[in-house]
Amino acid sequence: MRELSILFEKNNEWVTTRLAKDPQYFIRTSRDQVPLYLWIGCSDSRVPANEIIGLEPGELFVHRNLANLFPHTDFNCLSVLEFAIDFLKIKHVIVCGHYGCGGVKAAMEDHQLGLVDNWLRNIRDVYNHSKDELEAITDQKARFNRLVELNVCQQVMNVCHTTIVQSAWARRQPLSVHGWVYNLETGKLKDLNCCFSSIDQIETIYRIKPPQ
Repeated sequence: MRELSILFEKNNEWVTTRLAKDPQYFIRTSRDQVPLYLWIGCSDSRVPANEIIGLEPGELFVHRNLANLFPHTDFNCLSVLEFAIDFLKIKHVIVCGHYGCGGVKAAMEDHQLGLVDNWLRNIRDVYNHSKDELEAITDQKARFNRLVELNVCQQVMNVCHTTIVQSAWARRQPLSVHGWVYNLETGKLKDLNCCFSSIDQIETIYRIKPPQ
């Protein structure tokens, strides 16, 4: 534990700074959380969700994993989504990828990494689906960046295809799902104009009627 003492020192500094600005800060934030947003992002340590969009603790519900994926069969993702929508009543789901994503880069390569290859298969499916578009891009970095964007758009669709989201829309709960990308080199967010707020925007084959 001794080698981690610096983290406790930084924690104490953080607490002191917060209390100096607002003596009731921790009492107030401990009472409840009322976020309007669910952030589904990458686990990359360079992409701190709250800091990027300037929100305080309690204002953003966060789920992070390698390469910001939302597989249909991942109960972790599904549980977070259900809790955010059904219990916290969030109004916006934001799927945010980032340029320079190691997971996306690894999915573009052919060497075996281990267990993570099974996870990255989801991104390889995205690549295969848009293979003609991607391989028409001769610049490797530009192709990499485009796959990052396409992966975000696919995960947005995966979120929209869940019964969780579609049930919320069926009961007319205000809910929108957005796709963004974060640029590590500039600190700026890019809106991919991939936004869904109604089942009418979803392909018919993916629409699931809730039980009557």
